[in-house]
Amino acid sequence: MTKDIRIGVLGAGGRMGQAIIHQLGNAPGLVLAGATERAGHPAVGLPVGPPFAPEITVCSNIGPLAHQADVLIDFTSPAALDAAITAACDAGKALVVGTTGLETRHHALIDAAARSIPVLQSANTSLGVTLLAKLVEQAARALGPDWDLEIAELHHRMKLDAPSGTALMLGEAAARGRGITLAGNHVSGRHGMDAARKTGEIGFASLRGGSAAGDHMVLLAGEGERIEIIHRAENRDIFARGALKAAAWLAGKPAGRYAMRDVLGI
Repeated sequence: MTKDIRIGVLGAGGRMGQAIIHQLGNAPGLVLAGATERAGHPAVGLPVGPPFAPEITVCSNIGPLAHQADVLIDFTSPAALDAAITAACDAGKALVVGTTGLETRHHALIDAAARSIPVLQSANTSLGVTLLAKLVEQAARALGPDWDLEIAELHHRMKLDAPSGTALMLGEAAARGRGITLAGNHVSGRHGMDAARKTGEIGFASLRGGSAAGDHMVLLAGEGERIEIIHRAENRDIFARGALKAAAWLAGKPAGRYAMRDVLGI
């Protein structure tokens, strides 16, 4: 009989943490090893929530949970990533990182951790967005810089980072397709009297409002024709299901850095 994979949920008091816990209750072959929140968070000491029993509560110590789990799923904040990586490496356990707003130093930490444990990092764990990124890369490669490329995203009013991690992920996919770097061709928030685009630019526009879970549109515009590739997230469950699929896939993998495209084999 196949042994169930034990999942540790970091950031259990947040929107994504709660969505993952809810989905975990109906995920075959996966069980909840435990859940954590930062010390002082109002969720600490409270039940993790449905569908689990009231006596299963949120704790604030990642270390013991890392030893009990097979895979940790981290949807917390960039500031908390150091602790998640340290705990996963100390316990020798796999780590799924879905936190957005990561900077260069965070990616360096992930690269270092991936030398000893399997780490899957993605700004978006939706399977649909994973496929979208692949399509954007293929389209950018096929059409080249003569086609203008713009990425627009809409998220709820409380989202802190802009452009979204997903938008930047799509930009990176487009840059790979064109054989360029995103850093050298990134344009965000055009305004003023010098907003005409330059050949090869990858533009970004960020909208914030309401309770939108996340909409992303990639526009490729040529002379006399346009292609629009759109993904709309109707709720956070799609990210939770993708994260759990990633965790199940990652369990038992050798040390290394992985992405959602590896889960889909694309």
